[in-house]
Amino acid sequence: MQPDPQSGAFQTDLASHELSRIVDFLRKLREPFDAGLPGAKPDVYWNIVLELVDAHLRRNPIDKSGLISLAEVPYSTGNRMITKMIDDGLIDLVPRGNGLKTHFLEPTDALLRAFMVYATHVKQHLAQTFGLRKGTETSEYYFGGSYFAAQIISPIRGEDISGMGLNNIRFLLNDDNYFTSMRNMWADFRTDIGRKSSFEMQRLPNLYAQARKTFAKGTPEYDVVALNMPWLGDFADRGDLAPLDDLIADAAINPLDFHPSVWGTGTWKGTQYGIPLYCTIEILAARKDLFEDQGLAFPKTFDDTIHAARSLHNPEKEFYGIAWNGQRGMPIANSFMFFLAACRTTVIDMPLRNHDSWTFDPFERLKLQIDTDDALEVIDYMKQLVEVSPPDIATIDWEGRIRYFMSGQVALAYCWTMRAARFEHELSSRVTRRVAYLPPPSRRMHKVAAPIGGFLLTIPAYVEPARRKKIINAIAWMVSPEAMKAHVKNGFPVAPRFSVCADPEALASSPIVSMVDRMARKNELVTWARPPIPEFNLIERTLGEQIHEAVFQGKTARQALRDAENQILRGVREEMA
Repeated sequence: MQPDPQSGAFQTDLASHELSRIVDFLRKLREPFDAGLPGAKPDVYWNIVLELVDAHLRRNPIDKSGLISLAEVPYSTGNRMITKMIDDGLIDLVPRGNGLKTHFLEPTDALLRAFMVYATHVKQHLAQTFGLRKGTETSEYYFGGSYFAAQIISPIRGEDISGMGLNNIRFLLNDDNYFTSMRNMWADFRTDIGRKSSFEMQRLPNLYAQARKTFAKGTPEYDVVALNMPWLGDFADRGDLAPLDDLIADAAINPLDFHPSVWGTGTWKGTQYGIPLYCTIEILAARKDLFEDQGLAFPKTFDDTIHAARSLHNPEKEFYGIAWNGQRGMPIANSFMFFLAACRTTVIDMPLRNHDSWTFDPFERLKLQIDTDDALEVIDYMKQLVEVSPPDIATIDWEGRIRYFMSGQVALAYCWTMRAARFEHELSSRVTRRVAYLPPPSRRMHKVAAPIGGFLLTIPAYVEPARRKKIINAIAWMVSPEAMKAHVKNGFPVAPRFSVCADPEALASSPIVSMVDRMARKNELVTWARPPIPEFNLIERTLGEQIHEAVFQGKTARQALRDAENQILRGVREEMA
């Protein structure tokens, strides 16, 4: 454990999500002791430490009265204990501000350090008790996830959904290989309701437009709509989506089996509106055979990436250094936002942390941070990438960069893990077993920030409540460990459930599974790279035009960034008018 140089807070191998789960476990472990044993009573120090640390982890400011109330101890007793802990250097007083004389309470670094050591100790002992394999690091397990037994998940069975009594369910889905596989699996097991006419597949830009259109009509055209994760705020804020919390409570969906960062992508303002179906991570793929031949180190920074790409770039032989998304519109906008994430920043001024639940101030109170020095440096990096990219890089999208790498024509490629699986599984791949899967390089040895993408399954608000109960059962089947494992073994390597990542057969199916799982436990996967604010689509659309002009069409970077900010602000005003 060591201080974080940017925040001053102490870092640990335990992420804040995992620490919160340990706090909740300790709280629930103590409750029946206090309530059930003769003569037992709440431990004042124990309760105050747990609630203070939990408030800190959740970034919920707490004052003395609030802390004593949560600790469920008499006010006088709690007050004496808090005063002593302040005197002992365990609690800091933080002024409320605005001229107020009252304070919030924060655990000191000394208290946090001691608690984290204790939490790690608890985790180690429970992991060993419930099946940690001998010789395996405790850090390989995430507290609260279904890791401990590392059991083999049974194959998916048609009878799992045969008794649901479902009528024909209509789906609006993204047109990619994962959804095609899911559709075919559904049809195989439910031929009476799984005919392909029940599934409408749309390419990503068209999927957004079709979803907006069907929600605006308000007629029950679809029962399940797949949404790109950054679109959540847009549709949830419009009231287009049915809340799922009560439905989940009665369905075969265990939120604790999902990594909290991924589960949180479906939560808006404290309400769950989407169930993560799959997640995919933006990584860097490298031809390890070429790097070994040239004695090159795998890149960890922007400068390393340019150096490696230049060393291997040989356009005379139609071999190029790197492939990435340069196409105008959504592809290059996402490249820009992902490179910003590598600089530890994003398009709006916001705390850089993953959220259990997304919520934002109204846009007029948000601060765009597009016209910045970080963004200028990103555009400069993109221009350098162009010099070592295929000649048609200005038109290359997600599929194009995969084709270049899989055909053996480039040394490096930024790519989604969902698509990178094709390198090992497709017969036409010329790079099978020659690929190193790397975290995305940072700007200057910053902490790794690997953006999370993927899709949420949602139920439109216009669906009748009685029918929603049946639909959530269908969704539960689609996101079940059995279904996800089947997809993993079929070449789709990232599942957002701990139980699937722990399955030995799933782990053996692709090196990407364990790589991404390690990154998740190290808190290197980020959902903030594309914040799901309601205006996200406008921001993405605008960046897709302006960044392309700056990188490929001679427009100055500063002017493109200024024009992007002004165009976004103008668009917001027009929508609000």
